[in-house]
Amino acid sequence: MQFQISDLIADAAGRAPEAIALKFGSRALPYEALAAAVDDAAGGFLEHGLARHERVAVYLDKRVETVAALFGASRAGGVFVPVNPVLKAPQVAHILKDCGVRVLVTSSARLHGLAEVVPQCHELRAVVLVDRPGGDAAPPAPESVTVLDWAAFVAEGRASGRSAHRAVDTDMAAILYTSGSTGLPKGVVLSHRNMLAGAHSVATYLENRPDDRILSVLPLSFDAGFSQLTTAFAVGARVVLMNYLLAKDVATVAEQEGITGITGIPPLWIPLSQLDWTPPARDSLRYFANTGGAMPRATLDRLRALFPRARPYLMYGLTEAFRSTFLPPEEVDRRPDSIGMAVPNAEVMVVRPDGTECAPGEPGELVHRGAFVAMGYWNDPERTAQRFRPAPAGEAAIPLREMAVWSGDTVRRDDEGFLYFVGRRDEMIKTSGYRVSPTELEEVLYASGTVGEVVALGIPHPVLGHGVLVLATPPRDGGTDPNTVLAACRANLPAFMVPHRVMFVDALPRNANGKFDRKALSEAHRDLFQDPRPEATS
Repeated sequence: MQFQISDLIADAAGRAPEAIALKFGSRALPYEALAAAVDDAAGGFLEHGLARHERVAVYLDKRVETVAALFGASRAGGVFVPVNPVLKAPQVAHILKDCGVRVLVTSSARLHGLAEVVPQCHELRAVVLVDRPGGDAAPPAPESVTVLDWAAFVAEGRASGRSAHRAVDTDMAAILYTSGSTGLPKGVVLSHRNMLAGAHSVATYLENRPDDRILSVLPLSFDAGFSQLTTAFAVGARVVLMNYLLAKDVATVAEQEGITGITGIPPLWIPLSQLDWTPPARDSLRYFANTGGAMPRATLDRLRALFPRARPYLMYGLTEAFRSTFLPPEEVDRRPDSIGMAVPNAEVMVVRPDGTECAPGEPGELVHRGAFVAMGYWNDPERTAQRFRPAPAGEAAIPLREMAVWSGDTVRRDDEGFLYFVGRRDEMIKTSGYRVSPTELEEVLYASGTVGEVVALGIPHPVLGHGVLVLATPPRDGGTDPNTVLAACRANLPAFMVPHRVMFVDALPRNANGKFDRKALSEAHRDLFQDPRPEATS
């Protein structure tokens, strides 16, 4: 029986101790060795006074120590907080202070980069360095913070013999920080039950198996990225850790390691679909999965042509409920624009503002209930109350209403029960009295072939409410004529959806999780339409 997230590794080690759990560069770690590394890290945290439910932040790129520290903190009875390695000092400081991190696991270079903010983190008591240098190269730290060496830390843990704090499956296991449309990142609190249920659900519908080799390319601070670990460990598969640099590097690693499964997001899949993959890399891939936004149809078609033997999985999820829906591969030809149906062990509803169920074809809010629903936002009761609310009553009148996630995303359901994403509430464009889905507009632009990557935004307009701005990179043929883009829109869209401005850029910025940074783009162009001249393009 599995009660804690670290049980995934321990159980896999019991079944097949010599099977490879992690591969990082030339280093391969069997499950038996990974389980021991997790236990040693847990002992180290306990030896240095980690109390029950105290937070351990891990600010590292992907490596074996990263995984051992995350699962070791949980094994000890603490709460792990994966920090995206691309974040800079101010963002890291916000996370460390917001959830009162007690122990930080990082590298010497990263601690040097945090020198100005660590003194502000008053609850921090220890820093564990995976590569602690000696002498003058040692990074500075306040007197109140003990700086430890990873090798000595785990050796102490191995020898300590301390018992972990008692934990049950509804206890906190992790806090994942996710950016919203406004304000600083908020911490989503996940229980052991949330993460275990999610791992087994996703592993079930992806049909993961022990001989799979799963590429971990997304950040481990991103729920879909961390899922690459848990879904693999649930079945005893191998995870190949990769610190993403360029799209071509993904294809190279896929060939070298015989990768059978990759999960990505659209900004990753778009360049991957344009590469010339070698036959070995193409033939080894058993499935590819998309999450974090709608997969452009043109990209999906290219991927299916590239990987004719691979099964495509189109998924929808949110950090507050892990995964909500997936489209079975056999349905992709019939309904490639659908996000599918509820994943195993979840129920997804489409409801009106009053909680009543929407009719087929009627847009409504996606509400998710079941074992994946997170515990709320760390130390933020107001936002928790907004997003985590009692599930629609339906036919049952139970004494204690369970909490559901009200996603804020608009979807619709067809007559057969399949769901279609319409848009995120905070990204919908309201122009001339109409509501425009940026996803729908972007899909038309991708299909037209007039753009490379594209983001559609609603920018404040003194007359229209929002003006529709399209920012795009050049297509493969290099064309950058806005009028060509507008012509494609006029041929395929009603007049109210046609952009008011099209601008070509060299690159679209991405946030820490690799998604297009819509917030930054909106802020950068917020004054674009304040001079209400005729709709110009450039």
